Amino acid sequence: MQFRIQEVLTKGKLPLIHETVQVDSLLKGRRDVLSASPMQVELNVTAAEGLIHVDGHLTSELEMACSRCLNPAAVKVDVPFHEQFKQVAELSPEDEESDDDTIEVIGDSIDLKPYVEDLWLLELPFVPMCSSDCKGLCSECGQNLNEHECGCNRGSIDPRLAALKDLFIDDNK
Repeated sequence: MQFRIQEVLTKGKLPLIHETVQVDSLLKGRRDVLSASPMQVELNVTAAEGLIHVDGHLTSELEMACSRCLNPAAVKVDVPFHEQFKQVAELSPEDEESDDDTIEVIGDSIDLKPYVEDLWLLELPFVPMCSSDCKGLCSECGQNLNEHECGCNRGSIDPRLAALKDLFIDDNK
């Protein structure tokens, strides 16, 4: 996914970039991801007024552990990609006000792979769920409540009000 800046500035546009990126190395150490298909990348690179615009989509399908019941949950990741690059002789200091939307690049080539991988990782769901009505696991015995009820008393009492629960016990029995 590398291209030369001068080529884009001269031609005004590059052919559509369509690549497949393996994500296994990005997900190393993540126990919540059970499996992942390769990421499909489609990017359109254009130039206007000395700026290079890269627009497109990143898509992939994952199988993640549901955050409530730990069963496999199918997750489709579809991320819009929009970045803007500008070629500079040297990077401007952090103190100076610069256009926050533009990434300054030294040299004559841009490798889009790190930007694509970072954005894809940021868009992975933090709390994947197998379904919107997932009941989760019982906090007492660990039974998956989607399969059947366990009969445990899961009524939680605020510890500050725990002493009041004895007021409702009938002493005459």
